Amino acid sequence: MSITSRPCSEMAATDRTCWSLLGLPFDQVDVDQAVGIINQAIATKARCFLSTPNLNFIVQAKRDDSFYESVIYSDLVVADGMPVIWTAKLLGIPLRSRVAGSSLFERLQNTQRDKPISVFFFGGQGDVAQEAADKLNDTSVGMVACGALNPGTGSVESMSSDEIIEQINAANPDFLVVSLGAKKGQQWIMHNRERLNASVISHLGAVVNFVGDTVQRAPKRWQKMGLEWLWRIVQEPLLWKRYFIDGLWFLRFMVTHVLPLALYQKLLRGHADKNLFMEIVSDAEGGSVEMQLGGAATAMNGVVLRSGCRRILEQLQAIPRVSINCADLDYIDSSALGTLMLLKANILRRGGALGLFRVSRRIRRLMHLHGVEGFLLE
Repeated sequence: MSITSRPCSEMAATDRTCWSLLGLPFDQVDVDQAVGIINQAIATKARCFLSTPNLNFIVQAKRDDSFYESVIYSDLVVADGMPVIWTAKLLGIPLRSRVAGSSLFERLQNTQRDKPISVFFFGGQGDVAQEAADKLNDTSVGMVACGALNPGTGSVESMSSDEIIEQINAANPDFLVVSLGAKKGQQWIMHNRERLNASVISHLGAVVNFVGDTVQRAPKRWQKMGLEWLWRIVQEPLLWKRYFIDGLWFLRFMVTHVLPLALYQKLLRGHADKNLFMEIVSDAEGGSVEMQLGGAATAMNGVVLRSGCRRILEQLQAIPRVSINCADLDYIDSSALGTLMLLKANILRRGGALGLFRVSRRIRRLMHLHGVEGFLLE
């Protein structure tokens, strides 16, 4: 898997508390914290690529490398789906509440502020983007629509012309809402994120429909019961096939990965109680860094691992090479895997490489069951 674009933000892997779940890194944030991060990005003119993986997001990421990369490269990843939360609970991962993209947008939309957040709607079918913009300006106390554009159908490249990018940038949005279908939308953001001046960019396809009032969002009680998918099918019957296929994948992954992982973690509980030992050796002339890990890399000693990652990122040259010696590593949990995934993403963004070597069968099995073997061990 190759990743060629450089990051829009300088957020280091150690600035985020992430957990590996269903093969992707999820930030440990609730709705309030996510809203705070978005507000901070807008206030400071920082760049924040927000991804909101639900079950369909995860299924597509498993099947498409570029889609997977778009999530790995995001600056904030929130769990937008009850199956994600249920799985986290089963595995003891502290992602306790769903953070839906629609809920984030609603919170921002309905929070009064001195200077409203300017929003640009890009995509959607027909005139729904313009309808969303008009309704937002009529009803919102916290946002104002500064533009809307439906680029029509076509390739990512055809939707990325200088004229289109200039039209978006000329509107000077704080928040760019993309609605092109999850796969194409994520690809479009990755393709253009360096050219766009919006602080926050996210593919929130349903938001355009909800704000434009072409689709009604499920009632709160349906959302809490995890039945929003059923409500969507009632309104958009063509979605049943997608939900059926995604459901089958989820059941299979539960049987082949999640349930075995839950049992395997219990068997290895004694190994998980060990301390983490870490040593970093750098070769200034060769521009390479080696991290040696021993004991248990867990959330309990996550500060140690994150501090090591911070030191590595501070020492790296223009094209860094990082190796992680796992010979003495007895155990690794979802928290440590999430940290290593972010570390690798940061290194790949700089055009470098990260490799793990002398990885035991136990650690390989844990990575396989977590669904991150392909990314961390490739």
